[in-house]
Amino acid sequence: MHTYRRQFMKYLAQVFDLGALTASVVVALVAFSLPKGITLASCMAMRIKLGNGVLFALLLAIWHYVFILCGLYVSKRLITQMAQVLEVCRATTLAAIVLFLAAQAFHLKVVPIGFVLVFWLSLTCMMVAGRLAARWILVAARSRGHNRRFVLIVGTNERAVEFARQLADHRELGYKIAGFVDDDWDGIAGFEAAGHKRCCTFAGLAEFLRHNVVDEAAIYLPLRSYYEHAAELVGLCEQHGIVIRFDSRVFNLRGNAADLQDPEGSSQVFAMAGPARPLHAMIKRGLDCLVSGMLLVCLGPLFLVVSLLVRLTSPGPIFFRQTRVGLNKRRFTIYKFRTMVPNAEKLQAELLSLNEMSGPVFKIKRDPRITPVGAILRKTSIDELPQLLNVLKGDMSLVGPRAIPLRDYQLFDQDWQRRRFSVKPGITCLWQIGGRNSIPFEQWMEMDMQYIDKWSLWLDFKILAQTVPAVLRGTGAA
Repeated sequence: MHTYRRQFMKYLAQVFDLGALTASVVVALVAFSLPKGITLASCMAMRIKLGNGVLFALLLAIWHYVFILCGLYVSKRLITQMAQVLEVCRATTLAAIVLFLAAQAFHLKVVPIGFVLVFWLSLTCMMVAGRLAARWILVAARSRGHNRRFVLIVGTNERAVEFARQLADHRELGYKIAGFVDDDWDGIAGFEAAGHKRCCTFAGLAEFLRHNVVDEAAIYLPLRSYYEHAAELVGLCEQHGIVIRFDSRVFNLRGNAADLQDPEGSSQVFAMAGPARPLHAMIKRGLDCLVSGMLLVCLGPLFLVVSLLVRLTSPGPIFFRQTRVGLNKRRFTIYKFRTMVPNAEKLQAELLSLNEMSGPVFKIKRDPRITPVGAILRKTSIDELPQLLNVLKGDMSLVGPRAIPLRDYQLFDQDWQRRRFSVKPGITCLWQIGGRNSIPFEQWMEMDMQYIDKWSLWLDFKILAQTVPAVLRGTGAA
């Protein structure tokens, strides 16, 4: 799961647990403590004393902290179902003990031992049911190919093979092995005899990362003897914006430092190589869905008019579809209004000598392939509007580095530029508001790195606010 999605699930679990705690107190009141003849409605209508309200708020804070200490909000993607149920039971038992101790300390006659038992039973049932339901939904989605994560395993020793086996045994969890990386060593023959295959050696790792989707790299090397290789791997992953994973036992880490657990209970630790503001990224995705959905509805009449103009003035389809490179080099189909003749991509090879852009990107100010209506659509950037469909689907964001065609990506010659693919591409970006095609390729890539390194919601808002004036000026449009 991407970082912001994992963070969203964490916050959702916290809100659910606070609701379950409150509901369990109400259930215990109804089932045990309400005097006969008093209905729940009349009880709810009673005024709550300030002291009781403060005490309950304090209990909620303590319970929340207990749940955090119990590890309820770290990723459970690779933990077994039974282990998760036992973990919840341990946490709810501690919550019940906290309630009992509070009742004794504050002499709460309304909270005898029977109240505590009803509270514990109700809370345990709610939290276990909630987590099993969430687990079932996530497993069903991952089994259908959603939220898939590609893991590159670095090393071919027993720990690496065991980790791969665990992933293979839990395919419904959505992990797919991108390959194994290692050089020749004494155990490589046994590794290959067991049916495993290396995707590359350390020397070929950079080339492999350039042409394959990799979300995470799991390091299972003996770091004392392979420190240099591990350091090179970390550097490459940082250049590509890939998350780095290593077994916490390598560094004898203990406690709550782990971000993920495998089915056998050993801890995994993540080192983020990309933007590390999960909550903001979650909000960004929510805004992407909301804004793109609203714009698609509001711009419906404009879409209809443009579609008619494209169809009536030029033979061929209304929409232009092209393969672009997205998050972690995933390929997706981008949608635009067609602004060129139908065979424009085939004619590009004949026009390479007229290219006015530096680097691998191909742009011509007066491109002979552009139709008369297409020239207007490009000048006003109306041709970009169908990309709102890509935003709604999740392939793109409203703001992010420009989506690069597959042909251009294959001509990239420096790995540091590929870090731009560690975030979703966007409809608008710093390049869009800074001059577009008038900006040299190297400066364009530096602007993308600047966006990634300084990313914030405020930066996105500023870029969106400056996009409309930039489009009206038409600077660098082609």
